[in-house]
Amino acid sequence: MSRPAIVADVPEISIRPVGAAEFAALADLTVAAYRAVPGGSTSAGYEETLRDVATRAREAEVLVAVDADGALLGGITFVPGPGPYAEFSGPDEAGIRMLAVSPAAQRLGIGRRLVLECIARAQAAGRARIVLHTTAAMTAAQSLYDALGFVRTPGRDAWPSPRTHLIAYVLELDPGRS
Repeated sequence: MSRPAIVADVPEISIRPVGAAEFAALADLTVAAYRAVPGGSTSAGYEETLRDVATRAREAEVLVAVDADGALLGGITFVPGPGPYAEFSGPDEAGIRMLAVSPAAQRLGIGRRLVLECIARAQAAGRARIVLHTTAAMTAAQSLYDALGFVRTPGRDAWPSPRTHLIAYVLELDPGRS
């Protein structure tokens, strides 16, 4: 796979809802991105969840980043409110799940663009905050969240299994600003 052009030099990068014809490709991209995390790993059960783009697209909003030729560069699941993919309980909250950028396209600003789109959607929906979880191994994602103003919030950490510690970040929003 060739490395895409630097995002700043390619204004044709767009963020849009995933199409059904892209479900398999986004599933593969997401699993590849998670496997590429240094020191990270995913269980077989979680890989199944990562691959189930069709269910995520039905129950939340799955967005993709594509270049001018339609090549898939990354994806993210935006959870606009309470529901099956929510890792939060407040009715005025939104969530971000499963941020993934193709290993060949990482460090080019694509993840940032995907997260900024989720922030804009949460603000447009009048949400007070965005909640997300990540793992200790996902240091690049943590740096991105820090740079965008998310705050590490240990009181919202989760342990879905004895070996899996999910660390929480929260971004307080000004719903009037979009």
